[in-house]
Amino acid sequence: MSDQKPLHVELVTLFPELFDSFLAASLLGKAIEAGLVKVDRTNPRDFARGRHKNVDDTPYGGGPGMVMRPDPIAAAIDDIETRRGRAFRVFLSPSGTLFSQPLATELANRGRVLLVCGRYEGYDDRVCSLYADQVISIGDYVLAGGESAAAVVIEAMARLVPGVIGCSDSTLDESFSHGRLEYPQYTRPPEFRDLAVPEVLLSGDHKKIERWRRREALRRTMARRPDLLTSHPLTDEERRLLDQDD
Repeated sequence: MSDQKPLHVELVTLFPELFDSFLAASLLGKAIEAGLVKVDRTNPRDFARGRHKNVDDTPYGGGPGMVMRPDPIAAAIDDIETRRGRAFRVFLSPSGTLFSQPLATELANRGRVLLVCGRYEGYDDRVCSLYADQVISIGDYVLAGGESAAAVVIEAMARLVPGVIGCSDSTLDESFSHGRLEYPQYTRPPEFRDLAVPEVLLSGDHKKIERWRRREALRRTMARRPDLLTSHPLTDEERRLLDQDD
């Protein structure tokens, strides 16, 4: 193994056992076994006071549901960072910044990231104000808790760690890497239920294949995710490419 430091993820979650199979399987499991990725889990309930170890309470001002207390979360973060050092703290919440491929890259490059998983109606906002370096949402919907969101963030970051994916170039040539969806992919058999692989992919002409892939990526983005063109407008070169038909 090289001198490269592993991606170190700290998880603060009331349900650490939910990550057992996720962290042991597939590429992520191999990356952890190889020392490329490290994940530690901390349960804030271990830091809750009182006989019942309550981590939630009713919201001030009334309303349905319960809210996570700030003190067990704060104590868990303090303990983690006292023992293992400061991390970039990310709170997972539907009210956060939308997670994206560039954000995954930014977090992976930090090397040490702490993910706080919410539950119930969310956190007492004071713990976010005091501790959060960033609040992130994985989409415009609500989950039962932040554990599923944390799994998404971990996998997106881990894939970017050198050595985790066999072909490192694959992370540079996929959906969202350049503000575009990925081009269509095909493999054997050459014909499936009367649908054939596009002839250009069988031509052996690598320049023509590259043009076709770029054009199809643009067409797919325009059809399925036109919102991406707002933040990444078509270039003059891309407009010319769409006008071509070879």
